[in-house]
Amino acid sequence: MDDLIESARHWALARKLPVDGQDLPDLAEAVAALAAAVAQQAAELDMTQAAAPFGQVLRALAPQPWPGVPGRAEAETETGQGSEAWVRASLDCIEQAAPGRLAWMDIDAEGALAEARLRDQERRQGRVRGPLHGMPIGIKDMFDRQGHASGWGSPLRQGSAPAAADAAIVARLRAAGAVVLGTQHMAEFAMSPTGWNAAHGPGRNPWDTDRVSGGSSSGAAMSVAAGHVPLAIGSDTGGSVRLPASLCGLTGLKPTQYRISMAGAMPLSASLDCIGPLAHSAELCGQAYLAMAGADGVDLACLDAVASVGSVPRHPRVAVPQWRDDDPLSDDMRRALDEAVRALRDGGVECVTVPSPYPLLQRAGLLASTLLGVEAAALHQRWLREHGGQYGRQVRRRITRGLLVPGVDYYDALRLREPFLRQYLREVQGEADALLLPTTPDVAPRVEDTQAGDQARLERDFALLSVWTRGINYLGLPVLNLPVGTGAGGMPLGMQLVGPPLGEDRVLALGRMFQQVTDWHLRRPAAGAEPGRKATKETT
Repeated sequence: MDDLIESARHWALARKLPVDGQDLPDLAEAVAALAAAVAQQAAELDMTQAAAPFGQVLRALAPQPWPGVPGRAEAETETGQGSEAWVRASLDCIEQAAPGRLAWMDIDAEGALAEARLRDQERRQGRVRGPLHGMPIGIKDMFDRQGHASGWGSPLRQGSAPAAADAAIVARLRAAGAVVLGTQHMAEFAMSPTGWNAAHGPGRNPWDTDRVSGGSSSGAAMSVAAGHVPLAIGSDTGGSVRLPASLCGLTGLKPTQYRISMAGAMPLSASLDCIGPLAHSAELCGQAYLAMAGADGVDLACLDAVASVGSVPRHPRVAVPQWRDDDPLSDDMRRALDEAVRALRDGGVECVTVPSPYPLLQRAGLLASTLLGVEAAALHQRWLREHGGQYGRQVRRRITRGLLVPGVDYYDALRLREPFLRQYLREVQGEADALLLPTTPDVAPRVEDTQAGDQARLERDFALLSVWTRGINYLGLPVLNLPVGTGAGGMPLGMQLVGPPLGEDRVLALGRMFQQVTDWHLRRPAAGAEPGRKATKETT
């Protein structure tokens, strides 16, 4: 390892890479682990196997859609109050319900109220755009809003020029009738699974504000769990929708790779970035997904495929792993998943046992980290050279690691995606409509345990937190997180339903069915929980 560290040091000096010398030993060790993982998997590739366009791979492997009417639009979200009153109630709730303004970066109260009055006028005229009509929502502080500059969770964006147009998903949500209240807290450059942000403070969990919210879509989860808004939009590159949804007791959807346009969104890793909704129910997540999905002439990678939320057929099938003793799962999580299987069976689902996919997902996670590391480093290298001191240390270490990854390892990780996905579909998911997985090993960790101390230890802890989510991004598959129980201190636990390519209809329909026979998604933290005070559940 000493020779490897010295080699990395010479390479960094020769290329004038912005790598902190004190971090170099840890970075070299991490890169060596990634290289070993890539080499092990790539040993079975031959020279004729190039990296196929992954969006086309996903389309080719997609099963037939489930029955259901594309654009299905139940009006379940009707509240009986006008949009202006709804927005005002949201603004009041932000000031009253913990973690309060921490969840938000920029609230455009006047703009939202003006938009809400237009939605009310449309309703009076009989023009209702759909189930999102007049609904106040939040968006992660990485999406463009016309006339505003998104912050990306970093002080480096201060003084940036206002956006000339809305991001594609913001424009589509507005067209569906949603009222954008403002932008929300996020991890710095979307690079922390806990929601840590060195400049703006950590994401805090409304169920217990001494615990993390999860990230990087921290503000989205905080705001929905606290009752500020019913719906928020985040992004997911390695779990950043599903982790905060799980830790805060919410439903959250990561769609199939390239299903939703990234135009006007902060880039992190083009191979892995996805945009998805967080809400209390699978129903509302599905409505938001329908509003956002579809081809986009600006983001040419975005797939042109019909979006549907599906309906459950007579004999759905879910693959349930036979957990190994050393799979990273707490006893509480194992019990919660066992109860979830019973609930699914009661709902008419055939649950078939499959071997634990943890070893495969662990390998997929390392390949995902190779792609993320290189792509993020390529985007950030100029800022790292010019403004490296303005990055938080945790984030700087994660990004600069990618500067040391060899190009051949990066390309091999791209080449491996299709065969790896085919192996997963063949050996794990099989003929099942979805695979059941935990979202995290256990409940949310304490904030104080995720901030200071040995950086290498923190990175190991972060990797463990996302160990069940990160590999799914490499596979490009759609996933729905669902509240599934509670663990220590009454804190929420979440499970994932992983679908086949373009299988949002399957996971959303199964999620709605699960939430018809369970009530975990109806539970709420105690109103006004203060830092240091555990929240308790309320059934509404």
